[in-house]
Amino acid sequence: MFGYIRPCKPEMLVKEYELYKSAYCSLCKHLGKNFGLLSRLTLSYDATFLAMFHMALKQEECPGFTKGRCVVNPMKKCAYCKGGEESFLFAGAVSILMTYYKIQDDIQDSGFWGKSRAYLMLPIVKSAYRKAKKKFPDIDKIVSDCMDRQSSVEHDSNAGIDASAEPTAQMLSQVLLLLSDGTKSQELVLSQLGYFIGRWIYLMDAADDIEKDEKHRQFNPFLKKLVQDTEIPLNKKEQRDYCNGVLNQTLSQAIAAFQLLELKHFDTILDNTMRLGLPAMQRQILYDKEIEHV
Repeated sequence: MFGYIRPCKPEMLVKEYELYKSAYCSLCKHLGKNFGLLSRLTLSYDATFLAMFHMALKQEECPGFTKGRCVVNPMKKCAYCKGGEESFLFAGAVSILMTYYKIQDDIQDSGFWGKSRAYLMLPIVKSAYRKAKKKFPDIDKIVSDCMDRQSSVEHDSNAGIDASAEPTAQMLSQVLLLLSDGTKSQELVLSQLGYFIGRWIYLMDAADDIEKDEKHRQFNPFLKKLVQDTEIPLNKKEQRDYCNGVLNQTLSQAIAAFQLLELKHFDTILDNTMRLGLPAMQRQILYDKEIEHV
């Protein structure tokens, strides 16, 4: 996963940040327990958000927390959730499956160094992938089908921004639908939320890589709009402003859907992530880079 979905730490209360760290460490622990030690390499902020979101929707009682030794550094103590096994299993499996198919995509489409890294990572992730696929064959099919569609789109020279972002948007929409309580109203909200978060993640990654992809002549949905279809090439600031506008439209739709949900736990942390964390990450990727290059 990409690591873009993270809370805005300066705006969190101390107890909220401690809860978030506990969920992060718990996910790390459950990844190793359920999928093998090396599966912890797939640990991410995105998966932590998904685990907390799963608990916020599905678990009636808020899990307690207990202190324990860090599974990576035994000299360090961490807080862990005493419950939430189903949520951490779900989020860990999604993280592993997406990582596995991203590696397969890199093998197919990356340059020499990208392929080399992917081939090195493949045997590390493959065992965890088999376990995740066995536990969640429905999620594996969702991710596999959407990655196939993504590959087809990215080999289409006429693909625009909307078409390029559609497979990833649909993938996360279908994954979040698995969390529905069966009511039509919640299904609609989860479908919309997943769709626009998935679209935002894909376009955020594209905006993050736009200069690298332009340099190496690799596919990027923004390049056709900003470089090929523009009579007068836009400068870097204008490119980033355009990307920011598209991302703002997408993010506003995701936040609107999120605010319709009734959450049982972690509402302030998840709200912080959606309304403050994602915009902060967007500014960091788009404009802090620009400042660094001035």
